Amino acid sequence: MSQLSTSPQLPSISRRTLIKMFGVGAAAGLLGYSRFSKPQPTVFRQDNILLPPMLNQPKSVVVVGAGLAGLACAYELSQRGFTVTLLERSPQLGGKIASWPIQVGDESFMMEHGFHGFFPQYYNLKSIVEELDIAENFIDLKFYSVVYRDGSYKPEVFRPSNSAFPWNIVDLAVASPNRLRWGINLTKVGHWEVFQAITGFQTQKSFQRLDHLSVAQWVQKDFPHGLYDLYFLPFAKSSLNAPDEMSVGELMQFFHFYFFGNPEGLAFNGTKQDMGTSLVQPIAKAIERNGGKIIKGATVSEIQAQEGKINFLSYQQGDAGNEVPFWVKRNSTIANEQLEYFGAGDTVFAATPQGNEAISLSCTHQGCTVGLADDGKFHCPCHGAVFDSEGRVIKGPATRDLSRFKVVQRQEDQLQLVGANNNLPLQESLETVKADYYVFATDVPGVQQLFNRMNGDVEEKVRSQVEKLAVADPFAVCRFWFDRDFEWEHSNFASLSGYQLTDSICLYHRIQDQFIEWTKKTGGSVVELHAYAYKEKDFPTQQVLLTTFEQELYEIVPELKAANMLHRELVNQKNFSGYPPNSYADRPETSTAIPNLLFAGDWVKMPFPSGLMERAISSGLLAANEILHREGLQRRPLLTVNPEGVLQI
Repeated sequence: MSQLSTSPQLPSISRRTLIKMFGVGAAAGLLGYSRFSKPQPTVFRQDNILLPPMLNQPKSVVVVGAGLAGLACAYELSQRGFTVTLLERSPQLGGKIASWPIQVGDESFMMEHGFHGFFPQYYNLKSIVEELDIAENFIDLKFYSVVYRDGSYKPEVFRPSNSAFPWNIVDLAVASPNRLRWGINLTKVGHWEVFQAITGFQTQKSFQRLDHLSVAQWVQKDFPHGLYDLYFLPFAKSSLNAPDEMSVGELMQFFHFYFFGNPEGLAFNGTKQDMGTSLVQPIAKAIERNGGKIIKGATVSEIQAQEGKINFLSYQQGDAGNEVPFWVKRNSTIANEQLEYFGAGDTVFAATPQGNEAISLSCTHQGCTVGLADDGKFHCPCHGAVFDSEGRVIKGPATRDLSRFKVVQRQEDQLQLVGANNNLPLQESLETVKADYYVFATDVPGVQQLFNRMNGDVEEKVRSQVEKLAVADPFAVCRFWFDRDFEWEHSNFASLSGYQLTDSICLYHRIQDQFIEWTKKTGGSVVELHAYAYKEKDFPTQQVLLTTFEQELYEIVPELKAANMLHRELVNQKNFSGYPPNSYADRPETSTAIPNLLFAGDWVKMPFPSGLMERAISSGLLAANEILHREGLQRRPLLTVNPEGVLQI
């Protein structure tokens, strides 16, 4: 019998009381520790024994897609002795963070798909930045603002943090000028359930409970609407998914990664130059230094499967890629009696009903989508080029006709197209490559096209998973050049809430060096507006997008009404990953039932919390780690925030 239970000086203490006392003490200790000591990142699945880091026999990998996921995978494997071939369909590397040159008057600038912030909990992305010694390419933006239209709420300001939950939320409440309008009442069962859901994230349990609901459905119940207006709506849309199309389970994962499981706060870095120069090029150069081969303008034409594995892959380069048939879906939001439209964003095609040819509506100047005007001609809304009804250029700045395509076949709401202007024999333009492993690291439309080109013995479960992947509503950015600067009290990148189209604003002339120098010379400004997951039915053409962006910019920055607009650039795409209700269970993982095929991209089911660029990078490193593991090599340590929330039930 223990001394404690027989001592005459001490009362008897039950086991339950001891557990309660220990629990209270442990909780108090944890709270104190989380307040004064910054938690460290969690290591995901680290090897417990020391394994060889490098290959000692030849092994080859083909990575399809050179966005962040594909670049990260190719980077890691090329360092470990693998023979890596990286194929990218576009002329630029980087996917959604690619950059390309544009001309504004007599000046040349690098254009992007929109500003992206690099948050401090992007641990795996940061590890690559540190290895490449390119930290000086980034600039600290100090703080981050959310500004509400018409003064419905006072602006919120987010800064770096050093505390874990719950102190990061306490600090947020203390700093928030709207804390009395959050609307949280934990005596209400519905409000308590919301609070528990967002602070008690567990991947499997949270998705089981909440994946069947959209965010819009969830907030219709007993929900603290101040909390929704202030945080949920602007940050849900920054995931590039609209509330009516986004799973609550996915939103909880997103919030856990950026808020409740994250001790870093919400301030972030930008790049001093465009993202291609600051991040993509250094990764690509490292791949090539390690012997990797990068092929741009490469369109995969055939993937041959045999005995359940990929046997080989064929691709074409440059204009020869137009000879590869591809499918486009009907666009029901653009309609007239003369033409049928297919595709979306900045990849739209027009065909006459039952016609044998289609015209690409991508302006051959800088890629904006042209529209059919009342005069029967196609007009570019960005820079004024005009094409006749057959797609022939009749007014610059474009110098080439619109691309033409043959209709190969029609289905209910789809066309299969192939280039009509290529005279290169198909057999002579093909390149075939065989590898030990294949990694598909494209966006969702890209991976679905790859499976359309896969022949032979293909695992149907994998094909079905890929077919079910969703694409989010379109994303658009518009960048404006003006001849004067203006006063701005908020962060140089700020979220905006309450506007019909605009979701954020970026002041490029206060962030990136090329625009800072231009402003010093001219006194002008360069401003970019973003629209996350807008509805095509509300903004069916790029002309409508441009008009609305301009109207809202003058409301956001009234001083610019008196300025002269010198130039504008529109980027409009529909290729971001969608996370709709009931999609989690069927989402493919890194490893597939095809033994030598792996997946990477932000559409892959992740085993730990992550988001946006960090999700893409981490998925690429997961694919690399799986290959390393199969070859008996040391896996790269991967980091994440605390994978589970504190208030679990």
